[in-house]
Amino acid sequence: MKLAELAAALNAKLEGGSPETEITGVAGIEEAGPGHLTFVANPKYAGAARTTRAGVVIVDESFPAIPTAVLRTKNPYLTFSRAIGLFQEAVRYAPGLHPTAVVDATAKMGANAHLGPYVVIGPGVEIGANAVLLAHVVIYRGVKIGDHFFAHAHSVVRENCRLGNRVLLQNGVVIGGDGFGFAKDDQGRWNKIPQPEPVVIGDDVEIQSNTCIDRASVGGTYIGRGTKIDNLVQVGHGARIGEDALLASQVGLAGSTEIGNKVILTGQVGVVGHCKVGDGAIVTPQSGVAGDIDAGAIVSGAPAVEHRLWLKYSALLSKLPEIAKAVRGKKQKDE
Repeated sequence: MKLAELAAALNAKLEGGSPETEITGVAGIEEAGPGHLTFVANPKYAGAARTTRAGVVIVDESFPAIPTAVLRTKNPYLTFSRAIGLFQEAVRYAPGLHPTAVVDATAKMGANAHLGPYVVIGPGVEIGANAVLLAHVVIYRGVKIGDHFFAHAHSVVRENCRLGNRVLLQNGVVIGGDGFGFAKDDQGRWNKIPQPEPVVIGDDVEIQSNTCIDRASVGGTYIGRGTKIDNLVQVGHGARIGEDALLASQVGLAGSTEIGNKVILTGQVGVVGHCKVGDGAIVTPQSGVAGDIDAGAIVSGAPAVEHRLWLKYSALLSKLPEIAKAVRGKKQKDE
């Protein structure tokens, strides 16, 4: 693709270089060659932009001039993600039913569905148009799914769950497994609490590999429109996640947790049951949330506290032995 065509396709302003330069692909800023497009979104790589061999660099509107041609845009990272799509042809799956797939006679499949080997579709299932279900996907009875559903191999949707349009499940996702609910009797034995309520997932949600979202005993479990959930995340029974939230790998939400819109939970964050995390809050890695978090807050630590306060705690950690020694010395002197 010529540089001028690329700029037009990305709605970016071209500066420097020849409009006729051929760009054949994308690459990281340090690995890129003359035929590659790369980008700078993190200031850490600003210096590398001056020495890169790339044919063109996507930068923001205020980035200083460099010897290489640039494409200026408001959001370099988002623009680069769109550029990848221009050079990488999406895999297409032709409509059809593999001979080993099993579809109940009462199930309703929309137009242009692709069902791969050993797919199982249970009774009363309804799936919209243009669905792709790859090998060993299992959809239990009574499930309702919108258009453009994409399920990678070995993902499972349990009974009566509801999924919106353009939902994407990566490999090994389990939607609607039983919530972890048990009640102890007088003999100290655990008795299973039934978990009949389904998981309800909004439009444009992506759930990545080996994540589990549990069904509930009452009230259901809800994932809002546009939310993205990483690998190895556990969403407990009855949890509610708002729209456009981001849950990174190994996040764990206990039952009845409420996560607001546009919340970001980074890697290995744990949230205690019945806690509420307000809209737009950010919880930093390995933090433990044991109480409600205000909207817009940035918190860290275990238990999680306001991030700037946690930075002060962290700065004191290495000095604790010295402080303890001084306190003991003062105490002995006072005695």
